[in-house]
Amino acid sequence: MRFLLRFAGFLALVAGVLVASVDAIQSVSASQPVLTPLSTALAAGGASTQALVEVLERPHANGAFWGAFWDPVIRWSLQQPAFAFFLLIALLLWMMGYKRPPVAGRFSA
Repeated sequence: MRFLLRFAGFLALVAGVLVASVDAIQSVSASQPVLTPLSTALAAGGASTQALVEVLERPHANGAFWGAFWDPVIRWSLQQPAFAFFLLIALLLWMMGYKRPPVAGRFSA
């Protein structure tokens, strides 16, 4: 399980660095900061991810809690820079997969 968390964190880190590199190249060519929103980065993944983004952006009226709380949170998240989202996910996955060193030291049993 720890290996899967670390591997998923590595993939998220690669995605974050890739999106940050593309944003940096576009910023230099435009002579102004260019940040790709998460919704645009996810929609570029193909038809299935584009459909997922469309579903997430659509308001839901299934329940009072879902509509009142989660819809604004999801919409706000989709507007954030993609590189920051992927780097945050990479950090969280790395922290979940981290193995603490033994308290007694390197040569303890």
